[in-house]
Amino acid sequence: MENKSHAFWTGLFTIVLVLAIAFAVFFFNVDRTVRVPYDLIARTNVTGLFSDAPVRYRGLGVGKVQSIAFDRSHPGQIRIRILVDKNAPMTHSTFATLGFQGVTGIAFVQLDDTGTDTAPLASSPQHVAEVPMRPGLFEQLQQRGDVILKKFERLADDADKFLSDDVRNQLMDTTKSLQGAADGIATLASQVQPATAHLPQTLKQIDATLASTNQLMQSLNRPDGPLVVNLNKAGKAAEDAGAALADMNESLRFITARVGFEALPRFYSFSDDVSAAARSVDRAADAFSTNPRSVLFGAPKREPGPGEPGFTWPAKAAH
Repeated sequence: MENKSHAFWTGLFTIVLVLAIAFAVFFFNVDRTVRVPYDLIARTNVTGLFSDAPVRYRGLGVGKVQSIAFDRSHPGQIRIRILVDKNAPMTHSTFATLGFQGVTGIAFVQLDDTGTDTAPLASSPQHVAEVPMRPGLFEQLQQRGDVILKKFERLADDADKFLSDDVRNQLMDTTKSLQGAADGIATLASQVQPATAHLPQTLKQIDATLASTNQLMQSLNRPDGPLVVNLNKAGKAAEDAGAALADMNESLRFITARVGFEALPRFYSFSDDVSAAARSVDRAADAFSTNPRSVLFGAPKREPGPGEPGFTWPAKAAH
């Protein structure tokens, strides 16, 4: 009877312990986060995405995928229902892309925001807000796969042309030309070597010439040097010549003034005398032409004028 009592209490304790562990596990693992539903509108492939896939906002977990289904109102469009933490910054400029976890091929939803419209995007189970879904990196690569393949084909064709026989022959000819040029440079270097041996002596001579030139320039630049002394002499001679020219100009001005004040009045008096003599000759010529006898017998006496002795008034004419 005692053994049965121990077995009962042992079984009861075990059952209570299992229930306590299950309650603890449920209590600590239950998700009490309040999530808001959103619908992702996808027009591209959603390969690798399953229900309960994680939803991340710029790498931080904010929810999970609830369901994936076709949009009956828009054929070819997929509607993905996600549950997002109500504290996540969902705005009108938020968008979703499809990311992949490593190389497993399992996809997850990546949320991001352009920041163009920071107004909160409200959503509820009765009115579920829609979030656009953009193509991811792999989808963009798939869309551009044809262009990339064409470029790779073009590169392959160019590589094939580059490795053709003609190009290889041209490369061999170019290599031979370069080898000939290298041989020519080596020959030129051997020919220049004797001249290079005399180069130090030539440099010494050039240094000596430069030193002599420098000394000459210093002697020319000295205040008591021959160049400065000769220039000073030339300047003094120029000053003396200028002074002589100034004296000559002064003398010319004095002579000109003296001629103006002394010679010109005498010239004018001589001109008057010549004019008077000319008038006397003119009168004598008139008298000779009028009375040639006056040359032998002299000029006739003039009749006395009024007031002079012997003057008589002329008689009046009879009427």
